[in-house]
Amino acid sequence: MTGIAVKGLSKRWGETFAVRDVSFSVEPGSFAVLLGPSGCGKSTLLRLISGLETASAGSIEIGSKDVTARPPAERDLAMVFQSYALFPHLSVAENILFGLKVRKTSKPEQADRLAHVADLLGLSGLLERRPSQLSGGQQQRVALGRAIIAEKPICLMDEPLSNLDAKLRHEMRVEIRALQRKLGMTMLYVTHDQAEAMGMANRIILLKDGAIEQDATPAETYGRPATSFAGRFIGTPPMNVLALSWESGGLRIKGTGTALLNGIPETALTAGIRPEDIALDAASPHRAQVETIEYLGADTLIDCRIGNERLTVRARSADGLAPGAEIGLSWPRTALHLFDAASGTRRDDLLNGAGG
Repeated sequence: MTGIAVKGLSKRWGETFAVRDVSFSVEPGSFAVLLGPSGCGKSTLLRLISGLETASAGSIEIGSKDVTARPPAERDLAMVFQSYALFPHLSVAENILFGLKVRKTSKPEQADRLAHVADLLGLSGLLERRPSQLSGGQQQRVALGRAIIAEKPICLMDEPLSNLDAKLRHEMRVEIRALQRKLGMTMLYVTHDQAEAMGMANRIILLKDGAIEQDATPAETYGRPATSFAGRFIGTPPMNVLALSWESGGLRIKGTGTALLNGIPETALTAGIRPEDIALDAASPHRAQVETIEYLGADTLIDCRIGNERLTVRARSADGLAPGAEIGLSWPRTALHLFDAASGTRRDDLLNGAGG
């Protein structure tokens, strides 16, 4: 198996950095996701690893070999693009086999590999069709087949599901993850969709403004976000990040009179609380006013105002509630996250020493 190691990698055009001093590793046989909003540098980073872009600084190792200066053909990897990049005048079989033909692989081996890949992806009955005769999901399978048939140890994927509808995206997520496990490939996958990242990845590398915000497992990224940005980017609906005020050693949500935490030195902080960790509690001293109620079937989202801040509660039911109603809210101490107000970095040191 082959892994990837990126060390101090940067890419800039003039004074503008698309990727800034990025370092991470992808373990052999694992599924890693580069996640972040549009313009954060994730696709540029993938293109640097593939050799389609030249690095301004840093190094890239594939299988413990420095490939920073090598062309794409010498990096021993396959890539699946967002646009599928299928040849419209070629059949499904010809599209899948294109790379093998270019490399002059023998015809018997081409036939064997094609039969295996077509069976793996459920394309056996579609091999004579043209791309225009296929659905979006089928075209995506053809693009996957072209990458798999090369039998490379690493596969890079650049937002391959963004052109599909929600149902197909879910089905393809399941298929791609199962395929990666079955083949034992090392996979590096780019997406802006946190549901894809959480559902597929062994590890999430979250990017912001060309730099790594957090590099952790999905569970760690959700349960212990390194920054307020990570807290809000992961989770649906996003984490509530509330401005705090300090008074006599106590922290309170701005505009409220009830202490949130005591024994904290005077520091500019924000508090993060996930909507699903908040309970409706009539006896709680934390009072809020309901602004809107959004019924989603299994859950209901309740948007409230607590002091000067807005907050979302994800509840199983909101029967009897209406906009304008006053409610009490409570949450377990373990559900509270503290972040530095200026930098957004996590402050567990303060939280561990605080009183309730």
